[in-house]
Amino acid sequence: MVINMKMSTKGRYGLRAMLDLAINSKDGNIPISSISERQSISENYLEQIIAKLKKAGLVTSTRGAQGGYALSKPSDDITVGDILRALEGDLTPVDCSILKEELQCDCEDNCVSKYVWKKISDSINNVVNDITLKDLIDENIKINGHNINNIISPKC
Repeated sequence: MVINMKMSTKGRYGLRAMLDLAINSKDGNIPISSISERQSISENYLEQIIAKLKKAGLVTSTRGAQGGYALSKPSDDITVGDILRALEGDLTPVDCSILKEELQCDCEDNCVSKYVWKKISDSINNVVNDITLKDLIDENIKINGHNINNIISPKC
């Protein structure tokens, strides 16, 4: 059995876009074209990602000449988990009734593997819920100094 724990490009690009906003929106709204250029993400794809982040209440938008996007709350109040769930949906590793209440399983009462899935799911959620955008920015400062251009590699 193989569990595919890979994050989609939506999740990876969304995290990069949110970090970009956290760093650059302190002086005002950021046009999507600026994020697109800095992060090497197509504007069309980025618009889809930003729409989901906006729907989740993580970003705000402003129209007009000074328009663009900004974080809806401080970077230390937005977790990686918030971002990934907005873009990826549920982060559970498998469809199991112990993890998803809407599922029914004939083997639930005597299933031992549900213990494994619950531990994996709890671990994933604990990690992503514990890391904020501010934590990632602080980590970058430790690694790269104050060079914000190195914070996110377009290959990540």
